[in-house]
Amino acid sequence: MRKSLHFQEINRHEVVMSKTSQYQSKSSNSNGIIEWSSEENQIWSELYERQIKLLDGRACQQFLDGIDLLGMTANEIPQLKDINKVLKETTGWQTAEVPALINFGEFFRLLANKQFPVATFIRTREDFDYLQEPDIFHEIFGHCPLLTNPAFAHFTHTYGKLGLAASKEDRVYLARLYWFTVEFGLMNTQEGLRIYGGGILSSPGETVYALESDKPLRKPINAIDVLRTPYRIDIMQPIYYILGEFDDLYDLAEMDIMSLVEQAKQLGLFEPLFPPKQKMAS
Repeated sequence: MRKSLHFQEINRHEVVMSKTSQYQSKSSNSNGIIEWSSEENQIWSELYERQIKLLDGRACQQFLDGIDLLGMTANEIPQLKDINKVLKETTGWQTAEVPALINFGEFFRLLANKQFPVATFIRTREDFDYLQEPDIFHEIFGHCPLLTNPAFAHFTHTYGKLGLAASKEDRVYLARLYWFTVEFGLMNTQEGLRIYGGGILSSPGETVYALESDKPLRKPINAIDVLRTPYRIDIMQPIYYILGEFDDLYDLAEMDIMSLVEQAKQLGLFEPLFPPKQKMAS
C-alpha cells in the first residue's frame, strides 16, 4: 500500500486544524536528543532495510549521495541534531520539530526559512504499510537526503517563500507543483528513469509501481500542466512528471511561478485521471 503525505488536493496542512492525530510527537531534551524506545528504533530499522533494498537501481544518485552524507543507517532513528549539522554544512537548511499535524501557513513559513518540518513520531506496527500523517521515517528518509543537494534545496526554499506570500486559492495550485516534484517526481538519467520524489522513495509499493507498472502516464515536466493536474493522496498515482535532469529543479525555481499559476487558473484543470473518492456512509 502507498503512503499518504503532506498534500491532499486541498492540501492536508490546510485542513488539519480541524482534525486530530492519534500520534504525539516527542520533544528533544536539553541536549537535543529524542529518546526513542527499542520498539520505535526496531520499526525504523525494518522500514529502512526494506526500502533501501528496493531503491537500488531505482533512486536517483543525488538521493543515495544524501543518504551517505547524512550517515543514515538501519541501526536507529537518526537524531535531528546530527541531520542538522550536515544540512547546515551542505545547503544551510535545518529540520524543525513539529507536531503530527501542522497548518498550511506554518508549513510554508518553515520552508521559507530553510527549515524542513519533521513530525517527531514514528508509525506503529498497525500502520506499518499505510499512514495518514507523514512520520519521521517519511520526512528523514524520504526528504532530508535531497536537502543536501543545492538544486533541490533551492527549489524547496523558493517554493516556501512563494507559498508564504500566496493566497489560499493560489496555494492549492502550488500544492500540485510540490506534489508532482518533491513528493512524486521522476527524472531521466543516463542509466534510465529514476525516482527523486520523497513520497515514492519512502513507499515500497509506489517505488516499484512508479517505474515498472504500465498503468500510469509518464510525461516530461511542464509547469503549466503540473499546476493543472488534479491528484489524490490515497491511490497509486495515475500520472508522473519527469525532469530532464536533476538541475532542472533549479531552473523551475527561477521561473515566474506565480504568473504560471495565473495562466493555469485561466486554462482550468485537466480532467482527473482517477474516479472521485467515495464518501463514507454516515
